[in-house]
Amino acid sequence: MIRKKSFLISVGVLVILFAASLCIGHLTAEAAQKVYRMKIQSAWPRADISMQMLEKFAAAADKRSNGQIKIQVFAAPEIVPGEQTLEATKKGTLDMLHSIGAYWGGTTPIGEIEFGLPLMWAMPLGKTVKENSEIVRDFFLNSGFAELLRKEYAKQGVYWLDMHSYGELFTLAREPITSCADMQGKKFRAEGAWTDFYNNMGARGTFVDGGEAYMALSKGVIDTTQWDVSAVTGMNIHEVAPYRIMGGGNDVVPGHILINLKKWEALPDNLKEALKGAAKDYFDTLNEIYMEEMKKVDGLVKQGKVKLSYFDDACLKKHEEVAAKLWDEIAKRDPSAVKAVELVKAWRKTLK
Repeated sequence: MIRKKSFLISVGVLVILFAASLCIGHLTAEAAQKVYRMKIQSAWPRADISMQMLEKFAAAADKRSNGQIKIQVFAAPEIVPGEQTLEATKKGTLDMLHSIGAYWGGTTPIGEIEFGLPLMWAMPLGKTVKENSEIVRDFFLNSGFAELLRKEYAKQGVYWLDMHSYGELFTLAREPITSCADMQGKKFRAEGAWTDFYNNMGARGTFVDGGEAYMALSKGVIDTTQWDVSAVTGMNIHEVAPYRIMGGGNDVVPGHILINLKKWEALPDNLKEALKGAAKDYFDTLNEIYMEEMKKVDGLVKQGKVKLSYFDDACLKKHEEVAAKLWDEIAKRDPSAVKAVELVKAWRKTLK
């Protein structure tokens, strides 16, 4: 009788284990088939090249996830204004955003360093847009900087996925500016701490939404604007501000993709890897696109439609002095900013 009971118990256990395995197998298969539908909005208008190329990011995520990740792409302000994309992503109105750290410098000071304080990403090597971008991304990912960014952005309820580069910083002006005297009193449209920088240079740093820069320049509301090469090849700002100010800027302008933290943590590991891979694909795509866009600018320079205006040596020296002071001021805002500036300074010593 005891043996019979033991046999029946063993059979019962086997039946339960078999049923459980079927259930687990069903859940695993279900997870492998689940489609994750997401919305990403750029902080930039549709005329911006990097915004347009987000369709490539979405396509790469779809391919790498075998169709499990479907991303709808929106431009500013189709769901929310560009400067509200972080709040919208935290709340879940958006699943992802495409922007720059300088937009969030008020709540996440390290974002100012991520975007690049004046001369922070100025490269002394004379390399191409692509090469410079790859050097900076290597610093982000292999110096501890990316981990620091992820830790700080997590406090805002988002996950820092990866950086990309908008290529060289473009400053376009209505009139030629070649000296610090020329800068005095002029209104420079800029983001984040760059407005402080221009104030310290004797100009007037101001913020105007990028999509409104063309009109603001045409009406004389501002005298210059900062953007990337899209300012010329996508937004045609050179029509109202034909002078490209050379010197005193950055050769790489980092942007980022941020994801709602809860959505990120809920993803299976293989889909997290798919998104990381798609972000790298997007980085590579932008580099290739911006290399081609710079050739278009060279053509416009030859045609006289874009005119180069170079700062004199005395003004470039002042740029360096004012920038150095601003780096230290921004570092005082937050312990993570202190660490970030230390990392950048140590890295820059390795550049030759």
